Amino acid sequence: MLRNGLEPWHLVILAVIVIVVFGSKKLPDTARALGKSMRILKSEAKAMKDENAH
Repeated sequence: MLRNGLEPWHLVILAVIVIVVFGSKKLPDTARALGKSMRILKSEAKAMKDENAH
């Protein structure tokens, strides 16, 4: 089923579905919120790793 992994046309279809579901006006805000969440998660994971090392 996932033998070939994600091919470029899979990503195109996924992008079209996301645009249809969320609408083009909400996408920048959603991307900004996702980026902020990822930065927070990354910093927390790094803090936990540093805490365990000491």
